[in-house]
Amino acid sequence: MTPEVLVTPDHESLAAAVAARVITGLIDALEARPVAHLCLTGGTIGTDSLAAITASPASTAVDWSRVHIWWSDERFEPTGDPLRNETGARAALLDHVPLNPTQVHPMPAPGGSWGDDVEAAAAAYAAELVSAGDGADSPVFDLLLLGVGPDGHVASLFPGFPEIDAPGTVCGVKGSPKPPPIRISFTLAAINIAREVWLVASGAEKAHAIAAAITSGAASQLPSGMVHGTERTLALLDVSAASELA
Repeated sequence: MTPEVLVTPDHESLAAAVAARVITGLIDALEARPVAHLCLTGGTIGTDSLAAITASPASTAVDWSRVHIWWSDERFEPTGDPLRNETGARAALLDHVPLNPTQVHPMPAPGGSWGDDVEAAAAAYAAELVSAGDGADSPVFDLLLLGVGPDGHVASLFPGFPEIDAPGTVCGVKGSPKPPPIRISFTLAAINIAREVWLVASGAEKAHAIAAAITSGAASQLPSGMVHGTERTLALLDVSAASELA
């Protein structure tokens, strides 16, 4: 599914646009279903978008007690470590809205019954998805946000790395070319069951990867070109990230 492309003037307006769409999307999802499932991404634009939700008066229109929060990938670092996507998300949004704590589903940190075994930790998160999946391998995510790396990676799925072909819903990543090297990631199969998948990118360093993923034959080689929603796929970009689009 070729993404719909929406371009904003700059980083700040992109964060505001993403925030407004998340709020509207959650309200719509909660009108249609008892709960909503929102899957977050990290990175500067991802975290800034969450902060923009907190700053928006419209966020109070969301019944946050009915929202489940998930992550599509995570650095396998201790809880509270600044490298973790969860840490930034809590500071930017999750600590500021009335979520049900049992409905916030951070990816595992080292420790627990899996210790430093990232594959066992990934299996534990896969089991958590099953427990929320109403008989399926995973809940259907209403909104799944993905940052895009300059190399075209999404989540922690990097071009040319074996995790692109990983089975199931969650995989351990032991050799990420971007530090830290040990991570947990959704597989493509887990991402592509979402109703809406959003590629969110800011900055000129993302422009080549965005153009390749959306408009060229290289899309089949880039993880960012392999993802899609079942109902909608969006590329939410600032002008710089969109600068190489035709």
